[in-house]
Amino acid sequence: MTALIDAAMTSKAWPFEEARRILKRYEKVPPEKGYVLFETGYGPSGLPHIGTFGEVLRTTMVRRAFEVMSDIPTKLICFSDDMDGLRKVPDNVPSPEMLREHLQRPLTRVPDPFGEYDSFGHYNNAMLRRFLDTFGFDYEFYSATEFYASGRFDETLLLACERYDDLMAVMLKSLREERQQTYSIFLPISPTTGRVLYVPMKEVNAKDGTVTFDDEDGTETTLPVTGGNVKFQWKPDFGARWAALGVDFEPYGKEHAPNTPIYSNICRVLGGRAPEVFTYELFLDEIGQKISKSMGNGISIDEWLTYASTESLSYFMYQKPKTAKRLFFDVIPKAVDEYHQQLRAYVDQDEKARLANPVFHIHQGEVPVSNMVVPFAMLLNLASVSGAKDKETLWGFIGRYAPDATPETHPDMDEAAGHAVRYFNDFVRPTREFRAPSEMERAALEDLRDRLADWDGGADPEELQSMVFAVGKQHGFEPLRDWFKALYEVLLGASQGPRFGGFIALYGVPETITLMDRALAGELS
Repeated sequence: MTALIDAAMTSKAWPFEEARRILKRYEKVPPEKGYVLFETGYGPSGLPHIGTFGEVLRTTMVRRAFEVMSDIPTKLICFSDDMDGLRKVPDNVPSPEMLREHLQRPLTRVPDPFGEYDSFGHYNNAMLRRFLDTFGFDYEFYSATEFYASGRFDETLLLACERYDDLMAVMLKSLREERQQTYSIFLPISPTTGRVLYVPMKEVNAKDGTVTFDDEDGTETTLPVTGGNVKFQWKPDFGARWAALGVDFEPYGKEHAPNTPIYSNICRVLGGRAPEVFTYELFLDEIGQKISKSMGNGISIDEWLTYASTESLSYFMYQKPKTAKRLFFDVIPKAVDEYHQQLRAYVDQDEKARLANPVFHIHQGEVPVSNMVVPFAMLLNLASVSGAKDKETLWGFIGRYAPDATPETHPDMDEAAGHAVRYFNDFVRPTREFRAPSEMERAALEDLRDRLADWDGGADPEELQSMVFAVGKQHGFEPLRDWFKALYEVLLGASQGPRFGGFIALYGVPETITLMDRALAGELS
């Protein structure tokens, strides 16, 4: 265990780097509240998307890295800002005309367009919790509506009344002059319309803990800041929440980065200590646009899990969190195969290398052994040439290639075979484009076909790869990757593919000869 801690203290893996910042926070005095608090925020204005999953996953990875180095207890809170007003109607929900009638009302007072929960906010909260629970996250769920209404935020709200001028001074410096004239850190909920009001305060009474403003009909109204009558504007809400809960670590997207000093100063004015923050880059859809809850673009969690495992998604989320990444269906095969490559590498790595391996963080140190005897990309190619419509077809080839493997002994392999068939039929089959070989390629293909016909070396992938390599070299392909590209385009209908020797070993020498004969006869193109 000492060796593990020593390695963690110097590891360059980003979860350990973040965890060490939290550890330094309490190197002299432990937290007064008795634990280190990790928080993630969620705005339930639309259905939870895969980025929300990534935020909780990454925070959990930092939390577990911290627990390797420290025995201070930890907690993770997922906070839903469900008291926020509905600012626009999402594009991906039923009955949008009904929702338009409730614009600017708190999300927990907007009817559920799906007709399943008390409100739209409650529906989205339930969806968030459903998939977080599915993946076994250890967290506590906080609803802003309950937080404000239950009295848990009262002390901070009343303190904000007392320090209103100081808090306003923090905010006004960040606003344009015209916005300064009407801005308030407090947003009252109209007692007549139920909407969240962006109105100036006529009075903030620290003694009574009340605010006075003109309601939408012009009536001068006084409300207590407690009891869910008033909420903070979103920037002050960040800092006030940090102070009220004692948050030690919070991640958020880069769009929040310019506001970090504001959040932190609000927290300090309210007597808190600003947390360590982790700013990550955004996920983009297939055309490079930011994925959005209201637009529903990119991939949903359920869609990813239709074609690949949870662990492959976690692997994708681990990689380079400070780099923007396209999050679309074409990233799935690479994520699956790289995840299993890391599993295989982990077995022989030393402690330092293991802590830098993504699978350590995905599995919280309890890393399983990969039983993927055939890479996912190879399964896709196999599905292509065999016309597989179910995973049983693929198992006919897998079982011959790896006789000891069965669906029962290799459940990951079995799951991947099913995923590969679905992925092939949905994404690869519609885009395949075979072409006829050039004269140079035809001569090389005929040579390779004849060598395979005379082959008696068994199904050794490396020996078969050497043969393919030698044919390309003999026929003058320069660079050699042009030879392999030709094989993929002529035989598989794709511009890239697997190590071809491995493909022959899996698909079978006689079957590969038949495939080549069909290509040479023009039956594929």
